[in-house]
Amino acid sequence: MPERSPFQSPGAPRLDPAKFKDPLFTAKGEPRAAVSLQQLKTLWFNTGTFCNLTCKSCYIESSPTNDALVYLTLEEVEAYLEQALELGVGEIGFTGGEPFMNRDIVPMITAALDHGFEVLVLSNAMRPMRRFEDVLRPLAIRRLTIRVSLDHYTKNVHEQERGAGSWAKAIDGLRWLCANGFRVAVAGRQLPDEDPAAAREGYARLFAELGVGISGGLVLFPEMDEMADVPEISERCWDLLGVSPASPMCASSRMVVKAKGNDQPHVVACTLLPYDPQFALGATLAEAKGAVPLNHPHCARFCVLGGANCSG
Repeated sequence: MPERSPFQSPGAPRLDPAKFKDPLFTAKGEPRAAVSLQQLKTLWFNTGTFCNLTCKSCYIESSPTNDALVYLTLEEVEAYLEQALELGVGEIGFTGGEPFMNRDIVPMITAALDHGFEVLVLSNAMRPMRRFEDVLRPLAIRRLTIRVSLDHYTKNVHEQERGAGSWAKAIDGLRWLCANGFRVAVAGRQLPDEDPAAAREGYARLFAELGVGISGGLVLFPEMDEMADVPEISERCWDLLGVSPASPMCASSRMVVKAKGNDQPHVVACTLLPYDPQFALGATLAEAKGAVPLNHPHCARFCVLGGANCSG
């Protein structure tokens, strides 16, 4: 049995198998909450699931061998950028896998910038990114943010998740980005028993010790164990929780993916659910405007109860 990630609660109750089965009703028979697209603000591109790392609790199971989502091409990205312009999208996000594993990533970033979008790239800042140093440098002055994944502010915990030797390379990449004038953000995660304020203080100490300015801010993500128990979100939960149905990511974002074996990309509802067919919404952005039933543990844990958003 694989070793548990430090970001998964030890001994947490397992998910009731009756939950998240019906897109219309919860296991208790209550009408399931659904989220309507309010305004498409962020369009994500999953550039492919290949990654130079194999992390213990990667929600998308990225690795050096996972090609479940194949590389998008520049031509495919440009076609969706045109659609995004027509819909008034403001931000383009690139995720993976590791986006810099895709050899077209810098032309993709440049195309999005040239269309006038804000651009956010999620990266581990390791060797795949560093091979593009010369062509990346001129983009530092543009509307580009690179968000570096540092799973914790300590080397030990980070490497428990990402593997031995990953800390020094990530820190070196972070320093390179800051030294070259990029707008840099950091994505971290909270340990199950860790106070959010204490976690933020830990990252602040780390950045001070490194002498780096994280101008794009720090975002901390909640646990992503889809087999841990979590309540389902019914329609009445909006009022009970005091949460707006406009707050989950699927109210303002969509993601383009290309599944292995498919000739064309398609649009999914959420960055966290690229494989589940119930969240595949169509080939175009216009086809992907429909409401999204919150029929997955991530919908509850990450978005509604966790209040998290991949755009930060």
